[in-house]
Amino acid sequence: MNNTLKLTQKTQWKCGKCGGDLQRGLVKASYLGNDFEVEELKCVNCGLVLIDEELALGKMFEVEQSLEDK
Repeated sequence: MNNTLKLTQKTQWKCGKCGGDLQRGLVKASYLGNDFEVEELKCVNCGLVLIDEELALGKMFEVEQSLEDK
């Protein structure tokens, strides 16, 4: 079974903290003093961001490794 998170137009995500709707938009992320922007789902009420598995294990992991190697 494939556990990768698949986001489709029909998927309506709700915030686990406040129950608000999540909308896709640019989110500022920081790691070891370096800032970068990614497009992710964010709660319209409280601002909580959903980091999907692909980003956490893919791009963020690569950035983490490259910054720690410096």
